[in-house]
Amino acid sequence: MSGLDTSAPIDVAQRDHVVSRARFWRLKSFARDRGALVSAVLLATVVAAVVFAPIVAGVSPDVADNLARYAPMGTAGHPLGTDQQGRDMLARLLYGGRVSMLIGVVPTVTAGIIGLGLGLVAGYWRGLVDQIIMRCLDVVFAFPMVLLAIAIAGSMRPGVLTEMIAITIVLIPYFARLARTATEGVVPMPFIEAARAAGGTRSSIMMRYVLPNVFSPVVVYATTLIGLMIVVGSGLSFLGLGVQPPTADWGAMVADGRVVLRRAPHVTILPGCAILLVSLAFNFLGDGIRDALDPRTLRR
Repeated sequence: MSGLDTSAPIDVAQRDHVVSRARFWRLKSFARDRGALVSAVLLATVVAAVVFAPIVAGVSPDVADNLARYAPMGTAGHPLGTDQQGRDMLARLLYGGRVSMLIGVVPTVTAGIIGLGLGLVAGYWRGLVDQIIMRCLDVVFAFPMVLLAIAIAGSMRPGVLTEMIAITIVLIPYFARLARTATEGVVPMPFIEAARAAGGTRSSIMMRYVLPNVFSPVVVYATTLIGLMIVVGSGLSFLGLGVQPPTADWGAMVADGRVVLRRAPHVTILPGCAILLVSLAFNFLGDGIRDALDPRTLRR
């Protein structure tokens, strides 16, 4: 009995050591990826700036000054200049970043949760349940992502909520298919068979054993999609199907600035560069997270 009593704590300690070591190597692998690390710092800076926009900007993004119209970058009181209505570009960029980040993150997370649930059920239950879920989602797959988002947004009243609903709907099938594929790879594993033999129910096995193994690829995929959804949301605003004036949004700012591109190019270039940098940062961050979670990277 004494041998059994002393072996259990050792096994637990060894298991905790292995888990802690794996986490350490994942963090170390992520830190070695300069692109992912720089992207994480950039995104943290952007998030902090847009959250504290009233403090950083100091002025409202909707206050117009007709005497300061088309002010160039570096103007006193307007470090990034003003637009065609004399509104401060720094304030509009920061407040517009709030809307753009919201449109990129919220629909992606929402679609990821819904798609993860659908893919998990379809991949584990298979049979008729799988056929019903995936055939319904294939209807959405029949249309290009951007065109379907435009069609959905065009059928509703323009606004931020419309953009988020349209993007959420078009993303659900992509997450569901990824989750279903990952679930199909986990279900035949020996530990799933052991859980079934131990009397585990379908719901408990899915939540305790399948979900943790499917969650990581979904998170990585969601991270890479956020940047793309910021671009899609900006495109909807550019077309007039999303954020409406005078609300600041990077896509709407690009649309407004194109009519004065020759006279005040900074009105279009600044929000365009913001969209580009943030979307690229999310892509590099997703690549870094994927590499950090890849078991092959840990073995190397």
